[in-house]
Amino acid sequence: MKKLAIIAAVTSLLAACAPSQESQKGALDTIFSRKSVRSYTQEPVSAEQTEILLKAAMSAPTGMNVQPWRFIVVTEPEVKEALAGPRGKMIKNAPLVVVVCGETTFSRKDRETGEEVSMDNPNWTADCAAATENLLLAAEALGLGAVWTACYPYPERMSQTISALGIPDGVTPYCIVPVGHPDSDNQPKDKWKPENIHYNKW
Repeated sequence: MKKLAIIAAVTSLLAACAPSQESQKGALDTIFSRKSVRSYTQEPVSAEQTEILLKAAMSAPTGMNVQPWRFIVVTEPEVKEALAGPRGKMIKNAPLVVVVCGETTFSRKDRETGEEVSMDNPNWTADCAAATENLLLAAEALGLGAVWTACYPYPERMSQTISALGIPDGVTPYCIVPVGHPDSDNQPKDKWKPENIHYNKW
């Protein structure tokens, strides 16, 4: 009887810890529903929503756990105006803009000398991309709209962003993400293409 009770308790604990079908479905629905939203109402994005977006972004995978991402949250109209330039109407009109940046170097202790040494981080773009995707999915889950606007590796866009935001040396702007409440019914694109899949070998 004691053994049966232990088995029942373990089974119950595993069932409680396992993600429910509803939570799995919710996560997949968010992924499949994500779309690029370029126009917004003037309803503000709350401080709580903004923090959730940033927490989601920082939950992304990162090479060697360096976490090179840095985020600039922009809400002031004059800063958005400077950031947008001639090409960014959606940046100017969005209630919230998140600029995803990356530190391109990082420090590690030398195994032999124990001294801190600086080295290039080859993973910073991949890490920032993962953080950006997390942010976009969080926006979708919150009922917000967002769009990934490229910055890196375009010199003119990077230069304008650095100038508008006072970004220091060693930090590179990766992308700009306008966020807001959608002002129309946007629908996701169907990007499923089985012909792009190869099994075992090309």
